[in-house]
Amino acid sequence: MRFQTELVPARLIRRYNRFLADAVLEADGREVTAHCPNPGAMLGLKDEGVRIWLEPNDDPRRKLRFAWRLVELEGGHLAGIDTSVPNRVVKEALTARAVPELATYSGVRPEVKYGAASRVDFLLTEPGLPDAYVEVKNVHLRREGDLAEFPDCVTARGAKHLAELASMVAAGHRAVMFYVVQRTDCARLAMAGDLDPLYSEAFDAARAAGVEVVCYDCAIARDKVTLRNPLPLASDLRAVHGSGGAGWRNPA
Repeated sequence: MRFQTELVPARLIRRYNRFLADAVLEADGREVTAHCPNPGAMLGLKDEGVRIWLEPNDDPRRKLRFAWRLVELEGGHLAGIDTSVPNRVVKEALTARAVPELATYSGVRPEVKYGAASRVDFLLTEPGLPDAYVEVKNVHLRREGDLAEFPDCVTARGAKHLAELASMVAAGHRAVMFYVVQRTDCARLAMAGDLDPLYSEAFDAARAAGVEVVCYDCAIARDKVTLRNPLPLASDLRAVHGSGGAGWRNPA
């Protein structure tokens, strides 16, 4: 997925009102207001003075001339903050049949109605195979080490999606929760049970019901974002290696 225009660097002043952020452009020192395409808590990504990357536009239909896309992290890493990017990245990968876990499906339909007045992000179809219902979640929280965590705030909607995926499994379909880690500094994923214990419980229940979990990180550059490597669940790693290893934590 390529950005439509070349990103420009800026320094964040503040993020407020959920969808707005003020920043100072590095090129000329102008203060601008940018659209923040992320309604979440954005823990660790909205500190004053952090270097960010904005996408300019000259569309007269848009009220704001900039949209916030990336945050620079320590060690040269980047994080994407646009919550719409994972769906676009996953769609490209599914269409190219570049996700091994789902590569047997040629039909990719976005935003299909299912469950209780919901829409699944993607419905995958292939003659002779059970339909696969795929929900995509954006992950950008990291609090320690190389551990990505989801969610970064309470998400009743996310727990609802897990229950609806489980109902698809009960009906004889495949159901997949697809986590996309929009950071380049993480190597495993855990549920942030301290931030949303109900979601963590719903996640465990969905897995027990047969919902599959897929997690990938991204290659993030200032011109594009692409799906990169599969990441393991930290809980699965503990099951293999034990819970006493240095650096491990209990995500619950």
